[in-house]
Amino acid sequence: MNSVTVIAHPLVQHNLTKLRDARTDPEAFRRGLAEVASLMVYEATRSFQTKSVPVTTPLTRTRGAQLKHEVILVPILRAGLGMLSSILQLIP
Repeated sequence: MNSVTVIAHPLVQHNLTKLRDARTDPEAFRRGLAEVASLMVYEATRSFQTKSVPVTTPLTRTRGAQLKHEVILVPILRAGLGMLSSILQLIP
């Protein structure tokens, strides 16, 4: 039996339905895929570790957070390529 992870978020479910609908035109499909990718990466990166770093704001010096480890993205097949640009907007 295959293990499937479901993201039970209303926006993910809405966009997945659009992606599955045969009436969805290519432009709407790409837009829906980008939205699903953004929401998925948000959930998938929830457990990423951060480190404290100094930052100078316009008012004072303070501490901020930065990802602790470098992230490498490897798209798999055509669907992965379609999701890559949306993910790259979120992951430094």
